[in-house]
Amino acid sequence: MTEEYLTDDEQLEHVKRLASEYGPWMIGAVVLGISFVTGLRYYENHRNDVALKASAQFGDMAAALQHNERIKAQRIAEGLIKDYPGSPYADQANLTLARLAVDEAQDARAVTLLTGVMENSKDDELKHIARLRLARVQIDMGKPDEAINTLAGAGGTFSARYREVRGDAYFAKKDYPHALGEYQAALGDGAAAGVDPGVLELKIADLGLPSTPAPAPAPVADNNKAKP
Repeated sequence: MTEEYLTDDEQLEHVKRLASEYGPWMIGAVVLGISFVTGLRYYENHRNDVALKASAQFGDMAAALQHNERIKAQRIAEGLIKDYPGSPYADQANLTLARLAVDEAQDARAVTLLTGVMENSKDDELKHIARLRLARVQIDMGKPDEAINTLAGAGGTFSARYREVRGDAYFAKKDYPHALGEYQAALGDGAAAGVDPGVLELKIADLGLPSTPAPAPAPVADNNKAKP
């Protein structure tokens, strides 16, 4: 017999029986649903609170750098790394510590910090920034070949900046034709790609070479690309 043919009393008894059999499960499902929503809201609020605190600390670190308060900036950076590991704020803090290390002639420490961001950051843009800074440090250390290897690959939207720094590496090697090729290729990628055309023109003029360069070497396979 289907429900639509039950009498009122029979329907009432049917509902009572269902409530008796399934009531505890229904109550449990409701409680579980409420707990899930409450937990989700708590998680979202907690995550937002953490993000706000990290952002505030990052702002304090940037202000300390701007005012040349190096010790304060270093302390805040170390706190960001400790409190928010694996976040973009920690990556930015490592970039800041690398900058301070370079200023203090601690190139080896800078290399370690920049390599860590390049290989482990979840932010692709920060990976590129770390790679470029690492290459510049390697050039300053008198290791232009390592810098060229670090910048292997096209660099995507960072291509022009990669080419400019590769040009600097070839310049450091006194390989002026290839330096010219890289500088002119960087110019060809356009000013919107993050390079300064005026600076590139000055670098080209300093080479004192004819305007037609040797072809820029084809990028080698990117052996330094971070693993996913």
